[in-house]
Parts: sequence; structure tokens; C-alpha cells
Amino acid sequence: MKKGPFVFDSYALLKLFQKERGYEKIVRLLRDIKKAGARKYINIINLGEIIYSTKRAFGDQKKIEVLASIERLGFYILPASEDLVFRAAEYKALYSISYADCFVLASAVGHETAVVTGNPEFKKVEHVVKVIWV
Repeated sequence: MKKGPFVFDSYALLKLFQKERGYEKIVRLLRDIKKAGARKYINIINLGEIIYSTKRAFGDQKKIEVLASIERLGFYILPASEDLVFRAAEYKALYSISYADCFVLASAVGHETAVVTGNPEFKKVEHVVKVIWV
């Protein structure tokens, strides 16, 4: 495991909270990160993805539980600064990945972190940022 810090994509956290196949790998990674004392981030744009996806699929109660879990797990929430928006827009122009994923990429590059995801779109940008596949 890289020592960190890490930026988590919504893909990884939704997999964890919905206990989808392979979520145990994320649980182990989170334990390792905690033991190492490394920082873990989520961008506010990607947190928004988690909120709307969870509410749409499971309702308000589950949405609140997921938000509480993110806080309990000690994620630092990165704001969508003007600089970040511009960097994400540049990545969108360069790579064929979703705009929300461009925020993860821009956050990871800006904070010199690895991206934690299982989203295959990130294969297109492995030359730009280290990806921890879950």
C-alpha cells in the first residue's frame, strides 16, 4: 500500500456502503490507512454524487447514514475551489472521462495523492495519477 494520502472516488465509497462485491478490499484499505495515519479525502463534487445516488436508490435515511459514516471514517472534504474547477475542466477537455471523475483527478494531482476507485474510466489517466484499484 502506498503511504498516502488518498482521494476516494464515489465509486469506491458507494461500493463500500452498498456492500457490493469486493467491498471487503475497501474495508481492508481503510484499516491500513488508519494504521498508517494517512489522510483520506473526498471532493465535495464526488460527495454530492454519493448523496444523490444513495437518496435515489435507498431514500433519505440511508443517505443520512452514509454521510455519518463518511464523517466517522475521518474523510477530509475538499472544496470545489475556482482553481479546482478550472483544472477539472482542462482534464475533461483532454480525457474522455466524466466531469465528476475529472474532479477526483484534479484533486489527486493537486494534493499529490493516489486515487482509490474501481471505475474503469481511470484506466485512461493512469499515466497522470496513481490509481489504487478496488
